[in-house]
Amino acid sequence: MNTKKKRGLAAAIAVLPMLAVTACAGGGGGGGDASGEITYWLWDSNQQPAYEQCATDFAAANPGSTVNIQQFGWDDYFQTLTTSLVGGDAPDVITNHASFFPQLASTGQLLPLDDVVESEGIDFDDYQAGIPELWVGEDGERYGLPKDWDTVATIYNAQYLADAGLTPESLQDLSWNPEDGGTWEQTIARLSVDANGVRGDEPGFDASNVAVYGLGLKSKSGIGAFGQTQWSMYALSNDWTYADKNPFGTDFNYDDEKFIESIEWWRSLVEKGYMPSYQAASSGVGIQEAFGAGRYALATDGSWNAKTYFSFEGVEAGIAPLPKGPDGDRAGVLNGLADSVLSTTDQPELSKKWVGYLSSAACQDVVAEAAVVFPALNSSSEKAATAFADAGIDVSTYYDAVAAGETELAPIANHWLDVLAVMEPAMESVLIGQSEPESLADASEQVDQLFAND
Repeated sequence: MNTKKKRGLAAAIAVLPMLAVTACAGGGGGGGDASGEITYWLWDSNQQPAYEQCATDFAAANPGSTVNIQQFGWDDYFQTLTTSLVGGDAPDVITNHASFFPQLASTGQLLPLDDVVESEGIDFDDYQAGIPELWVGEDGERYGLPKDWDTVATIYNAQYLADAGLTPESLQDLSWNPEDGGTWEQTIARLSVDANGVRGDEPGFDASNVAVYGLGLKSKSGIGAFGQTQWSMYALSNDWTYADKNPFGTDFNYDDEKFIESIEWWRSLVEKGYMPSYQAASSGVGIQEAFGAGRYALATDGSWNAKTYFSFEGVEAGIAPLPKGPDGDRAGVLNGLADSVLSTTDQPELSKKWVGYLSSAACQDVVAEAAVVFPALNSSSEKAATAFADAGIDVSTYYDAVAAGETELAPIANHWLDVLAVMEPAMESVLIGQSEPESLADASEQVDQLFAND
């Protein structure tokens, strides 16, 4: 998302407090009238077929009901949502992100779902630990029912490993540090190849003319404040946390020396020719496509994209753990999506019943069989792992990371869109060399000012 679009999004979200005055409260439980027509929004086209099947099954079980599914790209999703709220044509139910829901909830745009939990008999012990808790607001009410969970791992090109004299096993116990990058940087250097066939760890490597980068870069939104697939695994494993507390932190740590030194090292990979520049990564070809085209040997990416890396003809992909940090521990972000009901709906009962169905095994098993994401319901998540394996994709690394406690929960805070509006351009400026990493301390002060009157 470019800076102009991000600023537009932050400006658009500013109207939400005004909308809260006129928002329809909806009300009611999840077990009332289940007839009528509602609209449900997604942002991942890969998941749409599975949810279309869920909608068909739901309609069959609830005669007289219809669920219309609309899909929007991630970069435009929340801006489109804000525009639709202003225009009065918002959907009834949305796929929601943990970092964004507090601002929607606090401005009255979401209906509490505690009554659905009771009416549907939902037991959160049956879901991935840590995910249900993400969706409770500061007022103690629940605004989302768990949909799926995700975390990050390393994706590798097996042929490039072999060409470099490396093996998948050699990726299992790598470590990084902000001084010299450790064995992780050594591996990235070895896998980087310039246009003349010289590797990054060999004399004469031309960092200005690289044919294959050892590590790919994803430039999508979130790179400045969240960095889930870009820098979170380095900063979090370097004894850093996003804020003073999570959820609902108000004092962010983007000025912490541990964060700044992690970003400084990460940026150095670009300067050394081991990772593409931000401009190149933002040129219109996504990280998955660049990997499939042979431009990247490694990529750190989320479980929701894992299947894509295995779909490229002529590329044998594999999944390995993230590198360990200076203290010998790994740390990736554990996040999870949920489904929420907008308070503007004129079909609150049907909307809540649909959200209850989305959280059930009946739907999450359908999603599991599609082998795209990991459902939040544990029994369905196990089926998803089997479905991935049947498709020839071993996703156990993602599951192992969570089981080993090698994850930190996604940051949840009010004003998140405003946080993005500050941190995205600040990080972009650092990556393209216009600013030094120390400038992130100034951005951090601006972020903290967002919470000064809370």
